[in-house]
Amino acid sequence: MGPIRRGLIWGLAMLAPAPAWADVCTALRPAWDGQPVTAFGEFLYLLQTPVVLMLIVATALAVRFRSEWGGLVVVIGWSLSTFLATGWGANGDIRDAARIEGCVGNATLFILVAALVCVGVVLYTAPLKRDKT
Repeated sequence: MGPIRRGLIWGLAMLAPAPAWADVCTALRPAWDGQPVTAFGEFLYLLQTPVVLMLIVATALAVRFRSEWGGLVVVIGWSLSTFLATGWGANGDIRDAARIEGCVGNATLFILVAALVCVGVVLYTAPLKRDKT
């Protein structure tokens, strides 16, 4: 076997993802079982984070008391949580590697639900129009 063929085979072997290279997954998801994470699984995982649980409680309070300012704070919080969930922050490369490895799923469902919650909070806590007649 010549050096060119050996180099090509070695290069292709290095490109293929393997569970042995899952150092990223042990850092991000220590309890990962080796199965690829679906979008729904990622949605459930992101719903269980402490920040999102606090946002759910804050959203319930803002909606219960129809607080415009509380709704604003909640919408900003949901926006920040989606920013962090998508990996646009400092650990974007790590999340991309974990997504390729399979231990992190697609966060689109979480982003969609967060956007719908934000729209609902804004519409529900908006000031009521009063007739001035």
